[in-house]
Amino acid sequence: MALDFTLSEEQQGLRLQARAFADDVLSGVAGTIADIADPLERFRAIKPYYEKMVDAGFLAGLVPAEQGGHRFSNLQFALACEELARVEINVPTALLGTGLGLYPVIKAGTDEQKERFLRPFAGSEPRLAAIAFTEAAGGANFDSPDASVGVQTFAERDGDEWVINGRKAYTTNASGWDDDGADLIAVVCRVDPTKPPLESLAIIMVEKGNPGVKITGMIDTVGHLAANSPQVHLDDVRVPLDNMIGQPGDGMDLTKGAFSWTCSSIAAACVGKMRAAFDFAYEFTRTEKRSGPHPVIEYQNAGYMLVDIKTRIEAGRYLAWKAAHHFDATDGADRELSNMSKIYNSELSVQVVYDAMRLVGVDSYTTMTPIAGIMQDVLCFPVYDGGNMGVRRRHLHEMLLEPTYDPLAAAENRVSF
Repeated sequence: MALDFTLSEEQQGLRLQARAFADDVLSGVAGTIADIADPLERFRAIKPYYEKMVDAGFLAGLVPAEQGGHRFSNLQFALACEELARVEINVPTALLGTGLGLYPVIKAGTDEQKERFLRPFAGSEPRLAAIAFTEAAGGANFDSPDASVGVQTFAERDGDEWVINGRKAYTTNASGWDDDGADLIAVVCRVDPTKPPLESLAIIMVEKGNPGVKITGMIDTVGHLAANSPQVHLDDVRVPLDNMIGQPGDGMDLTKGAFSWTCSSIAAACVGKMRAAFDFAYEFTRTEKRSGPHPVIEYQNAGYMLVDIKTRIEAGRYLAWKAAHHFDATDGADRELSNMSKIYNSELSVQVVYDAMRLVGVDSYTTMTPIAGIMQDVLCFPVYDGGNMGVRRRHLHEMLLEPTYDPLAAAENRVSF
């Protein structure tokens, strides 16, 4: 069978639905948050838009059918992310953060855990989940084999409960809409300070209203202005023993799997932002003469830059699609293409938006065009969700060091090692 990038009727329908939702609903977010200085207030202001996303079925798209949802494949989610992010990044980020928090339960939860934790997210309420991954001191070395460093959030068994203590940062969605915490937080922690992550790393689910979860501050950012980035203190957080997903040590694969799940969707979101910058620059060059005799696009240097930008967008899109498809085909075992797509597209998006700024000129550095805001958003992509230098490249480097690594596996739809 020949290679075929044709989208199915269902896939194209989802893409068009997401495009219409972005244009009709998410286009209002920028005006809503424009004059709000406080980052937490900006986050609260997007709740009505998130509610509409729930009504449109996007939240239920994170939940398996067995628990009342209609879970999107990784490719479906990537197709939607490109269209949503093209217009607005903050509301899709809340959805993506929720998907991260639910992933460990979907992947490794018991039937009882799936029913208890996932079914509420298939309903009509604007529920939020989060993954408490990044330590206050940074998350790049979460999987260090040295037990004295890495994750310093610990869970100690006390009878029939886990007692969790630690400090986390950049825990997207963790404050919840009403400051009582997200509906569900997947806490990445260790159950034994003397053992390395392969033996001690675990994910324990913490439900809303736990008095030990304290939001101690809100990190403000230059882009993703209404995304929720709280600092979280976990002080004697008590949960039942059966809130652990899997066993101690399973947290390694579950954490890597969760962030691999987001990779192609972030790569697709980068494509969406590149499209937004291209669309503006393209229209600008077609209609502006900048005091010259001809539209800017007729000058060869401008035309060639547009060609390069569009070529990069196409290449980035198909890498995101391939990574998402390969993640689905390998049931999440693939981490090579997923990580590569996140690295490549996130860094590509910064270059593309910069080139769009060069085409438009100094006005692109003002509020008179959308491009400066787009640049503020894309600058986040290479450094968040497991930064490219601290996490992503190291994981790929480790893969290359494996004696069983096969450089052709990903191209031939096999797992790389």
